[in-house]
Amino acid sequence: MKKFSRTEYSLLNMVTGIVGYGVNTVVGFVCRILFVRILSAEYLGISGLFTNILSMLSLAELGISSAITFALYKPIAQEDENKIASIMQFYRKAYIVIGIIVAIAGMIIFPFLNVIITKKPDIKENINLIYLLFLFNTVISYFFSYRQSLLTAMQRQYIVTGYNYISTIIQSVLQIIFLVITKEYLVYLIIQIISGVLYNIWVSNKAAKDYPYIKNKNATKLSHNEKWDLFKNIKALAINKVSGVLVNSTDNIAITYFSGLSSVGFASNYTLFSSTIDKLITQLFNGLTGSVGNLNASSDDDTKYQFFKALNLSNFWLYGWAAIGIAVVSSDLVAWFYGKNYVMKVEIPLILALNFYSIGMLHAVYTYKSTLGLFRYGQYLLFFTGIINLILDVLLGRIWGIFGIYFATLVARILTNLWYEPYAVFRYGLKKSPLLYLKRYVAFLGILLATGGLCYFLCSFCNFSIITNVFVKIIICSIIPNGVFYICFRKTKGFLYLHDSLKRIFIKYMRKTR
Repeated sequence: MKKFSRTEYSLLNMVTGIVGYGVNTVVGFVCRILFVRILSAEYLGISGLFTNILSMLSLAELGISSAITFALYKPIAQEDENKIASIMQFYRKAYIVIGIIVAIAGMIIFPFLNVIITKKPDIKENINLIYLLFLFNTVISYFFSYRQSLLTAMQRQYIVTGYNYISTIIQSVLQIIFLVITKEYLVYLIIQIISGVLYNIWVSNKAAKDYPYIKNKNATKLSHNEKWDLFKNIKALAINKVSGVLVNSTDNIAITYFSGLSSVGFASNYTLFSSTIDKLITQLFNGLTGSVGNLNASSDDDTKYQFFKALNLSNFWLYGWAAIGIAVVSSDLVAWFYGKNYVMKVEIPLILALNFYSIGMLHAVYTYKSTLGLFRYGQYLLFFTGIINLILDVLLGRIWGIFGIYFATLVARILTNLWYEPYAVFRYGLKKSPLLYLKRYVAFLGILLATGGLCYFLCSFCNFSIITNVFVKIIICSIIPNGVFYICFRKTKGFLYLHDSLKRIFIKYMRKTR
């Protein structure tokens, strides 16, 4: 099997992610538009609600995949096939147990659906059957997906990504065809389930084919100390995951309770744009994870810090640019794709943009925290993120409705993980003063607010047709932010590092193609 350099693996992972995601997004948007046109907003609400509920059930996974991926870095670097097989056997057994736990938890929640859904949705399908199909789709994935972590740790995320996008593109095309022909939501959902099962089997078989030794059931079992180290990391990740789920997966439940399923459907049209962009940018960071893990396992502290500065700058550049676009353009996009009836008040895209930026700016931090194995730091403090969010959801949701629920999420993050995650990485991982991060973060935020305000002012003069408004605003929100960011950062070490790295990759590529 051909091996690439760390840079080549990173580039291959990122290109695969971006190209695949671009095609998948276009097909997915067409599918979404038809979904909204053919079915009611309440179907969107049901999808968002059940996805959130089952995300909460995925707490049973407890961060095992991240802990296992970290545990694989060292034996992979040492080419210790026996140890890799031992870890994967442990992982397989853990995921079987997890699948069973999720199934039981899902059935426990089943009788209480009418408590969460206070207003009966106006749909012809049995909502209990829809929930059971969502539950089955979640549970079945645990019996096949455990081998994906090996490909990620091997810096071969491009395989997982490529297979995923091939599957989802085919899924979306079939959903479009059958949605137009049958206009049946259950058919749409069953296609999604079948696609997910086939994808997981496909990736699992690929990992087993390329690394057949992982099927060795006679591999030496992990020692007590090795299992204990894994359990400690898993426990820390579990606390972090509880926090994340309580913050990220309760908003739709709260909106359903206070405003009904239709409101979830309306809001989901906005969150679709922010989540689409977030997933696109995440492809870049996912593509780097294996390589950053390799870098942190083999480099000195100064090299780690220099690369972090470059990664953090790219983090701000991409998320800052995108946040401005979400705040200014998303309502026009909703009006264009779904109709003016789905447009919400201006404060909704604004708060969504702030939430998008706040969590997005932690990508570089999370990448370093996971690859440095700093799972245990802040594990209990971060639990308060979810508790604060739940309390504020109730208080602010009653006062300000949907805006209050999204604002509660922002406040909960500001009070906890937005400051502590960087502190932990700088203090215990990079061995640098956290004030270095704080100063840069404040500078980033000031530049973002000034640039966003300028874009909003210029776009306020756009009074054309909806389609023209979209294109003009996108142009303004692309030229202004990128121009301002370039002027501000063109002489910084982080920018020069990125510039030189991309230049070296381009030159190397051109030499190979001659």
